[in-house]
Amino acid sequence: MHTHDHACNHHPNGTNKSCIALVPIFNHLEEGPMKEIMGTAQSVSYKRGENIYQAGNQSDSLYIVNKGKIRIYRLSESGKEQLVRILYPGDFTGELALFSDSIHESFAEAMEETQVCMITRSDLQEFLLKYPSISLKILAEFSNRLEQSEKQTARFATEKVETRLALFLAECLDREGQSNEIVLPMSKKDLASYLGTTPETISRKMSDLEEAGYIKQKVHKRIEILDLDGLLLV
Repeated sequence: MHTHDHACNHHPNGTNKSCIALVPIFNHLEEGPMKEIMGTAQSVSYKRGENIYQAGNQSDSLYIVNKGKIRIYRLSESGKEQLVRILYPGDFTGELALFSDSIHESFAEAMEETQVCMITRSDLQEFLLKYPSISLKILAEFSNRLEQSEKQTARFATEKVETRLALFLAECLDREGQSNEIVLPMSKKDLASYLGTTPETISRKMSDLEEAGYIKQKVHKRIEILDLDGLLLV
């Protein structure tokens, strides 16, 4: 189960594994139950920019990312986008449909060529009763998402933009392992939405961090972290 910020998570694309074997809420199961769940999953492909679902749609399925990326966002009353999270292979959305009839409150959009597996609520509820360990995995993911949302809310309320950006870059670096270089997992527009600011401000703050010697901006969204300790004090 992912226990870190999904916005910084970098799963390898192009895997030919079954999405059921890939997703952490199922991959702990024995071969028999795994095949049983595979038999109910429907594979659907989406092109870049296509909606998997949108606010107001009936929510009746779990969507598991097999290949590609999905951005989950909401619209404010004024129509402004607020990025909630980005999903990678192994991640899922539509989980609220597992427990009650509801409508989607957010939008799910393919960021690139994306393949998802869909499991209907009725099928999944049956599996939850049959294999309770799935429920525990889903609860762990709920807990993680709540923690991330609370962290994000606290940052909006208490931290200046450059601090939010610095912490985001540091978290991304933490997920990259030994490397001191990261690849921004989203556009500056989406990053601005995720951090509660504007793309212009993101560009300006990136330049400020570079001038201060904390980072070096490279091509193709690559950023080298030159001074992590300094970055964390911004």
